[in-house]
Amino acid sequence: MQTFFFLQPEWHDKLPSTSSAILNRLKAGEDLPSGFVLAALEQTLGHGRFGRYWQSKPAKDLTFSFLLKTRADLKQLASLTMAVGLGIASALDSFGIHSYTKWPNDLLVKGKKISGILSEECHGPPLHGEASVVGIGLNVNMNHEDEKSIHSPATSMFIETGKEYLLKTVLERILAMLPDWINRWEDNGFSGIRDDWTLRSSRIGKTITTGEGASLKTGAIMGFGEWGQLLVRCEDGSTFDVWSGEV
Repeated sequence: MQTFFFLQPEWHDKLPSTSSAILNRLKAGEDLPSGFVLAALEQTLGHGRFGRYWQSKPAKDLTFSFLLKTRADLKQLASLTMAVGLGIASALDSFGIHSYTKWPNDLLVKGKKISGILSEECHGPPLHGEASVVGIGLNVNMNHEDEKSIHSPATSMFIETGKEYLLKTVLERILAMLPDWINRWEDNGFSGIRDDWTLRSSRIGKTITTGEGASLKTGAIMGFGEWGQLLVRCEDGSTFDVWSGEV
């Protein structure tokens, strides 16, 4: 059994994207170890799913990425962001902030987004086998004035508690709690985190629409499949799985 752990984070004052920086270093041939962490006090070109940008102002938000070299196969990797999300949620619990999961990679507090996670697979030298770069954005000291510049509902640790936090302290807490969740996921896949994910899910039983154009489908979320995919039931009683895409 392998035990995952994090190395001491490498901090930068400003980076375009912590994930892109790690990927570029790997492409340049740098043999970074599993558990390598890159963090920035300011990120200018952070990105999420579907090319969306994660806005990050200096010392306001925590933006960091880490490298995970894993024995998991491609199907198991589909639920990696879910394991990471539960680790971030556990860290938020320790600050007195209870969050809920939004499949597959967001955390919400009172219906507003506080964190997002993006996993990007990487291959080729100097890597051997499967590896992922996981990027995390967490709203820490964003205030109500900052919130007005965000188009979708968002919140932060400061908004929820009225306290400001040192970004490095928040990262230390996350890095202390996250390995347990990654190890559970590594050893057992989604089944090792299914109950915890389901308990925190914000959308069980709710109606969703997914797909595009003629393939658009609507149904109620029943739960999650063996690999973390959404299980959805239509009004006519038929069911379908959702592995990715906009929900």
